[in-house]
This record gives sequence, structure tokens and C-alpha cells, in this order.
Amino acid sequence: MLIIPVKDGENIDRALKRFKRKFDRTGTMRQLRKRQAFIKPSVERRAQVQKAQYIQHLRDQEEI
Repeated sequence: MLIIPVKDGENIDRALKRFKRKFDRTGTMRQLRKRQAFIKPSVERRAQVQKAQYIQHLRDQEEI
């Protein structure tokens, strides 16, 4: 559970912004979306390899 202490005289928008930032850092929504559909481990690994190849390709392009 996230607890955001609101100080006296603090703007509620500022406290809400702190809450949203803290909530994003926990990764709750990403985890929830990930759990909505099962992805086989082999497919996950393939996606990771493809992403790594893409990033390496971009880095190689920078060096040229």
C-alpha cells in the first residue's frame, strides 16, 4: 500500500503527482498487463534476443 503524507498547506495536485510517480515506480500496472496473457518462455527469450539485436544494430550505426 502506498502512503503519501500530505503536509499542511501543500497543494493536492503536487501530492497527487507524487502518488502517480510512486505508483509508476512500483510497476503494478506493467505487471498487471503482463499477467493478462500468458507468453511462452521461448517467445519471451526470442523477443529479448530480437530487441538486443536491434539495439546493437543502432549502436553499430552510431559508430559509422
